[in-house]
Amino acid sequence: MPTYDYQCQACDHHLEAFHSMTAEPLTECPACGEPKLKKMIGPGAGLLFKGSGFYQTDYRSDSYKKAAQKESPSKTSETPKKETSAKETKSTPSPSPKTS
Repeated sequence: MPTYDYQCQACDHHLEAFHSMTAEPLTECPACGEPKLKKMIGPGAGLLFKGSGFYQTDYRSDSYKKAAQKESPSKTSETPKKETSAKETKSTPSPSPKTS
């Protein structure tokens, strides 16, 4: 539940109230009792994710994951063939047996 800032238009009293987003805004000032309380627009609180494992890709849809796999390069791509040098390709003739 969010925290809301209020200011009384009659007595300039400031307060914070913690209530649900669907609840009606407060109207009566707790300091003077006048129904002149106005909800203020403030920066709000930042989101706090507690615990481990909050990553951008944790909750991606299946369609997004499939599209990402199609766009990413294949991991089983062909490896470049090793070029052989001239020395490796030449075969040396075996010595012929001498006949006397």
